[in-house]
Amino acid sequence: MSTAAPSPQHLLEHALAASTADHTIALARARSSANLRWANNTLTTNGAMEDLQVTVISFVSVPGGQATGAVTGTAVNTVQVEELAQAADAAARAGAPAEDAADLLTPDQAPASMGDWGEQPEATSVDVYRDFSRDLGEIFTRAQEHERLLYGFVDHEVVTSYLASSTGVRLRHVQPAGHYGITAKDAGLTTSAWVGGSTRDFTDVEPARLEKDLEQRLGWASRRISLPAGRYDTILPPTAVADLLIYAYWSSGARVAHEGQSVFSARGGGTRIGQAIARPGVHLYSDPNYPGLESEHFVQAAVSSNTSSVFDNGLPLSRTDWIRDGTLSALVQNRHSAALTGQPVTPMISNLILDVQSGTGGVEELTAGVERGLLLTCLWYIREVDPQTLLLTGLTRDGVYLVEGGEVVGAVNNFRFNESPVDLLNRFGSASATEVSFSREWGDYFPRTATPALRVGDFNMSSVSQAQ
Repeated sequence: MSTAAPSPQHLLEHALAASTADHTIALARARSSANLRWANNTLTTNGAMEDLQVTVISFVSVPGGQATGAVTGTAVNTVQVEELAQAADAAARAGAPAEDAADLLTPDQAPASMGDWGEQPEATSVDVYRDFSRDLGEIFTRAQEHERLLYGFVDHEVVTSYLASSTGVRLRHVQPAGHYGITAKDAGLTTSAWVGGSTRDFTDVEPARLEKDLEQRLGWASRRISLPAGRYDTILPPTAVADLLIYAYWSSGARVAHEGQSVFSARGGGTRIGQAIARPGVHLYSDPNYPGLESEHFVQAAVSSNTSSVFDNGLPLSRTDWIRDGTLSALVQNRHSAALTGQPVTPMISNLILDVQSGTGGVEELTAGVERGLLLTCLWYIREVDPQTLLLTGLTRDGVYLVEGGEVVGAVNNFRFNESPVDLLNRFGSASATEVSFSREWGDYFPRTATPALRVGDFNMSSVSQAQ
């Protein structure tokens, strides 16, 4: 007779009981995922996976303060959890005092319980693609008829997170996330076009609409034009805006800025909080309750860093305005860095929204106003050149199109760009309405963004790229 595996809650409670540290926090991440992959108009693979990761964080008193030890591993039974707890205890006792030490949260300081601590992890399966895969088969047939080749990948996952502490905090969160990407190529493999996006459940994804977009872009590419490097009037679609802003968000640590090491550092010391860094009407924020981008409402930190602290586990999260009406209003920080900077505690939240007060319409409306310029698809291979200005470099990918008289007239070569996303928020000329977007470069790690398209009159294409 088989015995059911222990629940995540049981494993965390066992970790707390097995630890001999002064205090303990245990985290569990139950992940269920399903994916489809296709190439040459044929579905090639599909699969579903489940895994459970457990983190045990031990806190012990040592001469000079508190030390911590954190160990993460796969754990499906109590023996494995005990081993994690023992390893975390040993690491803490061998450690030095933690500079971010603070009192662990108690139940009255954590978010109000959702009443779902006892619920089992939620799951997904390939059934989430039932309607999508039916429509996909139809566009495969049409692609074959029109001598187009389709390649792509879709992924859907549901992560159920649990947090338990020796101070009595018990929290649970369910996070669904999905993304899709389709690349179309002509039969000679000389041109390509890409469309992609994010979704919570695939009920809002229409393969026929994606097919129409790909067909249009391949049609644009039937005329090829070579252009030199230079500064161009450029339309960055929401995907490309997300590519750039996620990097800026990841670079917005308050402590690093306070120490003079980032674009958000003030001359003479401190941070630029309170200074205008973008055009009036620009709002950049994160909100766990943003419709369609809902995310966790409490801190989950497996390790401490410049922006996170294991001592902050369970800290409530709510809307945080990073840029309000063009003014920098907050940077990412934990309780420790907040004490250094004298600013409120504003932990990172796993979504990001850019809203421009004057933004209206979409990419088509912005394109219609361009006399001669470029329309991008997305960016990739983005790397930092200078942290003091947040100058980034990278490449264009899967479709750069020439616009003349407000109409797309052909496809051009790829470029390497050099730009700072912070500088762009000051220089852009106009914006579309904000919409849920997906970063081609970073979406696997940060899938929840909402951004407008931006028109930048002098976007710096620093050199021609040979990338195809």
